[in-house]
This record gives sequence, structure tokens and C-alpha cells, in this order.
Amino acid sequence: MLEPSKSIDSSGMDEFGYTQTLDRSIGKFASFAAGVSYISILTGVFQLFYFGFSMAGPAYAWSWPIVFVGQLMVALCFAELAGRYPVAGSVYNWAKRLASGTSAWLAGWLLLSSIMALGSVALALQLTLPQLWSGFQFVGDGTGPFDFAMNGVVLATIMITISTLINAFGVKLMTRINSVGVFVELVAAVLLILALGWHVVRGPEVFFDTTGFGEGHDLGFFGVFLIGAMASGYVMYGFDTASSLGEETKDPKRTAPKAILRAVTASFLLGGLILLFGILAAPDLTDPKIGSADGGLQHIVLSVLGGPFGKAFLVCIVVAVVVCTLSVHAAAIRMMFAMARDNNLPFSRQLSKVDPVRRTPTVAAIVIGALAVMPLLINVMQPAIFTILSSISIVLIYLSYLLVTAPMLRNRLLGRWPGENSDAGFSMGKWGLPVNILAVLWGAAMTVNLIWPRPEIYNSVPPFEWYLQWGGVIFVAAVTAGGALLYRLKIRHQTGVLAEHAAAVAAHPSSGPGGEEAPAVAAGLEAKVP
Repeated sequence: MLEPSKSIDSSGMDEFGYTQTLDRSIGKFASFAAGVSYISILTGVFQLFYFGFSMAGPAYAWSWPIVFVGQLMVALCFAELAGRYPVAGSVYNWAKRLASGTSAWLAGWLLLSSIMALGSVALALQLTLPQLWSGFQFVGDGTGPFDFAMNGVVLATIMITISTLINAFGVKLMTRINSVGVFVELVAAVLLILALGWHVVRGPEVFFDTTGFGEGHDLGFFGVFLIGAMASGYVMYGFDTASSLGEETKDPKRTAPKAILRAVTASFLLGGLILLFGILAAPDLTDPKIGSADGGLQHIVLSVLGGPFGKAFLVCIVVAVVVCTLSVHAAAIRMMFAMARDNNLPFSRQLSKVDPVRRTPTVAAIVIGALAVMPLLINVMQPAIFTILSSISIVLIYLSYLLVTAPMLRNRLLGRWPGENSDAGFSMGKWGLPVNILAVLWGAAMTVNLIWPRPEIYNSVPPFEWYLQWGGVIFVAAVTAGGALLYRLKIRHQTGVLAEHAAAVAAHPSSGPGGEEAPAVAAGLEAKVP
């Protein structure tokens, strides 16, 4: 890896082979807010509560602390990496310093699936806005066979368009809106916890009641609990966003690791308490609306708190969905930008272009917005396929995390992981190895659980076809194998930092093919941690 330059780039980006082109303006709270808004407990918990509850009943809530402990192991590994390599597209850039070029490219390629997650997040508006005001049901009256799905696509498209404009305008505007939104979300979460706690009508013994759930399933309650646990697994990821914005963060080696750990911990505490008191305060846990997509936790809040207060909290959920969309969009932009400036994507020069005034990858913002809207159209006539694609995007994200934690563990076992480093912003010290082992085991177990071809996830509505149920396995295999072949046969032959992004100390004096690109080989995908 390149030795840090002492004179050329005061931002420290030359240490990684790049020149500083993005706007370094993000402070401590904004960095923390980026991670919190991506996880977005009010978005995820309210969007997926009905699914977890319908599968395993009140006892599904135990999946929340289990998922937290597993994801905390991953977050600790990421914090250690963020304290050393605070670079845009963090997972991709970390992988290229820990593993081979193929593994690194795959990590970035798989994490770009968050473009699909962007559409899923924006669709959450359909679960809340029409409950706030019937006027938000633009398509029909909600009773038609396609009213719900089509209206969701309309709302999601509007949201993604707004997110594209904000992200394209610049990181300062995005982080200001995001920070205000996260502040509102955190205050609302605390007030909601207090309000639900005040209306508790039953004791905690309900969390040990599994009556009726799991009957007829091959694995009994454990089988349906594993399915319900996906509702928690679908929420508690994306904490790496704080590090993906590292190039735009002040003092990133110290700020980003703290932001990662604070984001995942705050989300666990607040989300867990909302789940706890929401179930304890529900007037009637046998109400079928609690386990339906058009009811869920929103229905509990409206039933418990009543008109004005209940709707006020639903407004806060809408705010959470908005900032979550902004954050997911921002993270995908940084990943696309990071891979493109290494000439690792088609049209890399255009995708890595940074607006000279706004200092943000405007083209990448627009492309990701357009790509996120296109799959939404599938949701209108065949929501089962979109559900499969949305689930797959989460699987691919967990796989990309594994492509960091697994080679990180390998480096530790081979004695290649650097010890205490005064320049590192965070270190686990002697706890690094056991935490890393747990992170890999957890990531592998969660990936298997998420990709398991269950009809409840991958073929829940007609038509009931085998290829839909196995869609997750088939699609993940195709995307992974196809990506690996694309890199090995084509992309790797053009890899090299584009001249306009290369640090002066890394730039090669000669041009690449056609005289267009000057590769900075020292900063390419083969760089390793000594």
C-alpha cells in the first residue's frame, strides 16, 4: 500500500491513492445520523412488524436482540476498518485491502444491490400515507386488486425522484435534511416508547406464548421463528453508511467508527423498546389487522393513541422513510462512485464525474435513482417477484459483508492484520480475533436463513411455481457467478484509478489505452494490508 504523502493532500486521501474531490463537510452528528437513518427503526420496524408477528406471534420480538448481537460483531469489525480506511464505498475499498481483486469487486458489485433496497424503502410510504389521509391513495380507492400496489409505486417513484434531486444537489443539503429528520425520528421514537409504555395492558409473559404458531411446520415453532426473525434481519444493516461517507467526514478515522457503533446500538435500544411496548400495549393481539400488511404496528399505534396523537406519530414514520431513502441512496452513490473511479464499471468516467461546484457525484445520483424506479413496475402486476428481488437484495448485502469479515479473519489468522496503530481511530485489541470469528459465523448463518427457499418468503402468493420459491438461490447464484465472470473476463483488464481521481504520488506518467486513462497501479485492487 502507498505510504502517506506529507505534502500533497492535506485531507489524507493520497494515502489511499486518491485525490480529494468530494466535499469534506460532515460532522459527528451527521455521520451518526447517516448510519441511523439507513437502519431507520421507524421505517423498518413499522414496515416489517406485521410479517414477523404473523409468522411467530409476540415471541418473534426475541429475534431483535439476537440479530443485534450478531450485527454488533460485524459492526465492531467495520469500526476497526473505518478507523484505518475511511474511504468512499467502504466495503469495496476494505475488501480490496484484505483480499483479491475478484473478491473486492464482488463485494462492491453485490452491495450495489442496495439499489433494489432503495425501491423497497420508498414503497413503505404506501403502508403509512393512506392511513394518514385517504387522499394519498391516488390510484382507485384501495379496494381494487392492483390499487394498493400501483399506488405504492406512484408514491415510491415520487420519493425516489425527490431523493435524486437532493443527493445530486450536494452532500451538505442531504446531510442537513437527514440530520433534522433523524433528530425528529429519535425524539418521536422516545415519545412513542413512553406513550406505549403508559398504555401497557398485559405482562411480559406474552413473549413466551407460542400457542398456535409453528403447528404443522416441520421444525415447529423454531421453524416459524427463523422466518419471523427475517423481519429483524431486514432492518439492522446499513450501519457502514457512516464509513462510506468517510471521504466527506471531518476527522473520519475517529468519527466514523464511533458513528457506526452508536448507530447500531441506538437503533437496537429504541427499536427493541418500540417492539416491546407495542406488543404489551396492543388492545387485542388476536386482531387479524396486526398481522396484515395494511395494519401492523401502525394499526396498534392508532388503536392505542387515537386520532391526533396516533397520526402525529405516523407523520414521524413518514419522515423516517424519507431520510432512510436519502441515506440508502447516498450510500449507493458512494459505492458506484468508488468502483467507477477505479475504472471498475461500464461508463466509469461518467459515473465517477464529480460536479465541480457541488462536489458530489451527480451522474451516479441520477443513474441510481433511475435504476431504483425501474424494478418498481414489477410490483404492480406481480408483487411476488418484487418481494423476491427485495429479499435477494438483502441477501446480497449480507454476502458483501461476509466478503469483508471473512478475509479480515483470514488475515488475522495468518498474522497479517496490523497490531496497535497510533494512526488508527479504533482497535479491538485482543478481542479482535473472537469478535471476528463470531462476525463470520453470524454472517454465514444469517445468509443461509435469508436465502432459504421458503414459500412464505419467495412464493407467498399465486402463482405457486417452483422457480419462484427457488428464485432467491437461483438469482443470487446468477448474480454472483455472472459478476465474477464479468470481472475476470473483462473488468480486471481495465482496472486502475482514473487520472482525474489519482493522487499525484500515485499517478503513472503514461496514459492507458487510447490515451484516456492513467492507471495508478499502486492504488489498484491488488493492494494489500502488509
